Amino acid sequence: MSTSNLIARIEPEKLTPELLRAWSWNRQGLDGRMAGLTAPAVLDAVGWARSVGGANAYLTLFARAGIGRAEADAALAEQDIHELPTARGCTYVLPASDYAWGLQIGHSSAEAAVKVLLRLGVQSAEIESLSQEVLQVLRGVRGTDKEALDPRGLKEILGDKVRNLGEEGKKKGASTTLPAALGLLQADGRIRRVPVNGRLDQQRYSYVAWELESTGDGDDVVRARMLERFLRWTGGATLGQIRWFTAFTVAQAKAALLAVGAVEIATAAGDQLWLRPVDVTELAAFEVPSAEDIQLLSGSDSLVLLRRNSADLFDEAGKSAVAGMSGSALAADLSDHPILDRGRIIGLWQYDPENSRIAWWTFAPASPAVRERIGQLEQWITEDLGDFRSFSLDSPASRAKDIAKLDARRLA
Repeated sequence: MSTSNLIARIEPEKLTPELLRAWSWNRQGLDGRMAGLTAPAVLDAVGWARSVGGANAYLTLFARAGIGRAEADAALAEQDIHELPTARGCTYVLPASDYAWGLQIGHSSAEAAVKVLLRLGVQSAEIESLSQEVLQVLRGVRGTDKEALDPRGLKEILGDKVRNLGEEGKKKGASTTLPAALGLLQADGRIRRVPVNGRLDQQRYSYVAWELESTGDGDDVVRARMLERFLRWTGGATLGQIRWFTAFTVAQAKAALLAVGAVEIATAAGDQLWLRPVDVTELAAFEVPSAEDIQLLSGSDSLVLLRRNSADLFDEAGKSAVAGMSGSALAADLSDHPILDRGRIIGLWQYDPENSRIAWWTFAPASPAVRERIGQLEQWITEDLGDFRSFSLDSPASRAKDIAKLDARRLA
């Protein structure tokens, strides 16, 4: 009997949007089963936490395992977790077990920055020379009171070894040669950047020397590992969703799917999902939990970001409620943060630091469980984080209009 004959068969009509939302909720560990796990264990199980200078990484850990900022920051300081450039060249917070191959997945983005310099007339030898100079400087300051150096400090030491690329460079996003050299060194695991205040919800960094061993694996092996993780984190995804997250070509994605033995299954909505065989078996027996299960998540939480499918998490009533609402409604990327019940978006929220409160709106009257969870998260943000930014440039002033809109809708 072939392996394919041993895989459970699921009729498409069973895979309704409601069931698939709850299934994703389960795969993402939002059902309470991760309580007590460490930060790296959570990130390994549910996926890397997107980091753009916002608080998503903290809420990712708090929502799933009750991990507070002090514990998360301690894991960061011990290098049990780290913010690194990986898939698509984007930065995520990874567990230590994924550092080397995560960097390898994103290495082409660092190479792309070097290609910009080459088009500006910078020679490869100059970039390599600058990289070696940076590495020498950072290795030389170990054990001193300048163990980490920010880009300005590096430029002061390196002097004219860092070339200014003028107006033409600015137009192409490369004012000097330093960022490309830093990116290449980081992608090679030879340096790492650390937040200046030890927190994940900001974007001011210094650099220290690093000696991360490479995987020793070919890119095809690493791509298969990425796909296996991605399918485990999501519980299944379309080819388009796979390619969006990984930036694989069609040929690379199909080769990785073959390498992990993924199978394709049709849904009631007509989508074609790729799943690991073990997840097909579990999905065949999965039922939507009957009890209400409420979470407030970040708009860039893995539940919505990995597949960039936030519109799928609204039911028809939710879609109707947000119809015509700009910015956050049915967009690929949520700007307001979601309130969810077993994977279904039932409302939106923002944090108002001026009044130490959560501004929120639910599409139907809020249940006691919703109000309780809002209160819990409000207290945690106020006491543990102080604010909840979506990204580095987010500020109380920039979200004031969104807060006012949520208040108006809730009180209407």
